[in-house]
Amino acid sequence: MRSFPDVPVAVFLDMDGLLVDTEPYWLEVERELMAEFGVIWQDSDQLFCLGGPMEKVGRYMSELAGGKEDSQWFARELIDRMANKFKSVTLMPGISGLLEEIAELNIPSALVSASPRRLVDSVLLSIDNHPFALSISADDVERGKPHPDPYLKAAMLLGVEINDSLVIEDSPTGVAAARSSGAWVIAVPHIASIREEDRSAVIQSLEGHSLNSLWKLVRSR
Repeated sequence: MRSFPDVPVAVFLDMDGLLVDTEPYWLEVERELMAEFGVIWQDSDQLFCLGGPMEKVGRYMSELAGGKEDSQWFARELIDRMANKFKSVTLMPGISGLLEEIAELNIPSALVSASPRRLVDSVLLSIDNHPFALSISADDVERGKPHPDPYLKAAMLLGVEINDSLVIEDSPTGVAAARSSGAWVIAVPHIASIREEDRSAVIQSLEGHSLNSLWKLVRSR
């Protein structure tokens, strides 16, 4: 029987809604932008766009706006407006302690996001002493989430085995990417519900959990 490490060889975290509480900003900007085209942005619209990628969001907005602007225009406009919001962000519950533990154990880690590089860098600049050795944005891969490419690239750059790594995600899109990469997955649903499957566990919050408890939990599945 194959033996497993006592802790994951690497930890990969999503950004929006998992690392930082940015979803309210996205919702605010999406509503404001679509209102300018006479469209009322519903919770169901946000749910559909949750986890990106930006091409999907831009295309969806363009369709709702009757094609008055193309998908690329909407994507650029969203990024420009969100960049100002991301100058001050709040860590999600339980994240601070987890980041400290990752740093103390010296476990390789990366931030893997479906957001563009400009927004990822803004968030990283707002967090003091984060443990991430690198970050992967939507601009760094040809195929973003729900494809596994972002996580596979992060593992390759860190020089670790993805099959012995832990991914923590909050959206169905991100969880799909993590699962298809071969990693072990902890899902912390933020807005959309997530179904538990093999090599994964679903929890309501990271509060009260340590890296060791998360690893034991997902390995028991």
